[in-house]
Amino acid sequence: MTPINVIGKYLDQPLLSAKINKHIPAILTIASGAVLAKQIKDAPEGKKLKTGIKTAIILGSVSTSAIYAPKIASKLTGRQIGKTVQEIINSNNKLVDNFIQNNKLSAESSGLIEKAKDKVLSLKEINKLFKSKELKPIATKLIPPPQDITSKDIFKEIGWLSIFGAIPVIGGVSGGILAEKLTEKNWKKKVPDKINEGLYQYLANIFLCNVGAGTALAIMEKNNIKSRTARGLGMIGGIIATGIVGGSIIANFIGKKIINPIMNKNHKHDTRTPELLDISLHADDIATVSLLSGLKWIEPSLPLLYSISGYRAGIGYRNHKPKDAHEKEAHFLRQKC
Repeated sequence: MTPINVIGKYLDQPLLSAKINKHIPAILTIASGAVLAKQIKDAPEGKKLKTGIKTAIILGSVSTSAIYAPKIASKLTGRQIGKTVQEIINSNNKLVDNFIQNNKLSAESSGLIEKAKDKVLSLKEINKLFKSKELKPIATKLIPPPQDITSKDIFKEIGWLSIFGAIPVIGGVSGGILAEKLTEKNWKKKVPDKINEGLYQYLANIFLCNVGAGTALAIMEKNNIKSRTARGLGMIGGIIATGIVGGSIIANFIGKKIINPIMNKNHKHDTRTPELLDISLHADDIATVSLLSGLKWIEPSLPLLYSISGYRAGIGYRNHKPKDAHEKEAHFLRQKC
């Protein structure tokens, strides 16, 4: 096996994905604590308590939403989520015990698959597992190969991803509005920015990117294109066309023509333009491409990626440049919470 194939098989271990997924709540909690500490540290004197309260409410809302998002999205779409660590261990135990009973194996081979029952194999052990002729029948059962999503399943997967991504953003907007209501007298003035940023994050960074990737995959499926490389590049092209470009235009149009007039007629609309962090947020689109290409190991990272969009929506971030002292202060506070 080539080093890349070994790495791919290592990442494809169901037990590895399940263990990462199990620790997502702890990872989100630690990350939220770090963000909270930084925001309080950077806040001006006299505003640290208020900043801490706002940030804590937003982060709590986003983190909780991101943790429960996979289960909620699965219930709404009927899409199955990955097995738990214990379910995988139980399945591996039956598989390995049955294989050992029905095959004469060397002590090294028996020890290797015994370890695979409840442990994540190392890169070296993965290489041995797939190189061994006597273990070949069980290797692909312990670590199944990626399965391509067919055109029949594309938009069910897109629906799941889009609902999944919406939940942390909704959590962020809701938490942000609650935080303002509890700490500010003129809290309603900041609501349009939070809704507009949530709309931007969802359309430009999540939903339309998913639609673009799914549409591109459907077209390639129709044209019988099987190459994983071609599929990946095609989906990235769809993401750029519909999400990064189209999503920004549509989100700004809806915010200016619909959200602001409804929420506050006098609210100045700040046109939101893509920036470096927005581009980096499209790492979740690489996750989309990976999932639609049959690579499930990226799935546990989605709550972390989508929670960034949720947090930005919660603080109502808009990247306009302040013109005067008053606007600079408002811009500073908006970034800090």
